Amino acid sequence: MSFVPSSLSSSPPSPSSPSPVSPRPLGTDAPATCEVPHFAPVRVRGGCCQLRRLLRHRRRAVAAGLAVTAAALVAAGPRESDRARGHPVAEPVRQHRTVERVSAPVRIADGETVRLLRPGDRVDVIAAEETATGGDARVVARGARVTKVPEPVDFAGESGALVVLSVPRSTAAGLAGASATARLAVTLC
Repeated sequence: MSFVPSSLSSSPPSPSSPSPVSPRPLGTDAPATCEVPHFAPVRVRGGCCQLRRLLRHRRRAVAAGLAVTAAALVAAGPRESDRARGHPVAEPVRQHRTVERVSAPVRIADGETVRLLRPGDRVDVIAAEETATGGDARVVARGARVTKVPEPVDFAGESGALVVLSVPRSTAAGLAGASATARLAVTLC
């Protein structure tokens, strides 16, 4: 048995038989049309257009990327609570201790070498000891600053020349001790 709708059947419906659905032509059951008002087209700005704009303005894109990176680094940086958990936190730079410097007068064995020196020059002071088996030399002061080169006073019995050096207090004691037992020489730094 096949079902054929009454509107498509070849025999027309009888007017005397009541039908639950009244036959109408197709498409007549749609609502009446209404007019749609005119409006401007809707333009959606999506991520694609923004990406193209960023690529056109590379400097802005790089600056924005750096700003985001900096913000992320600051946000992820060490906190005071990290110190308690054992995370290393950079310590502030310690101030260098100032070393007390003193002026030490030193007699250099070669007076002609002292004539080459000027205030502000840096020199190494070397103590040369003469022994029976040969000479032994050691550096007594490194990088000592020449502060004064006094005028030579000619004494018949004196040899060498005097120079005033600015050195740390501990080095000045070593210079005084070395000058008593050895001949001192300087080299320019």
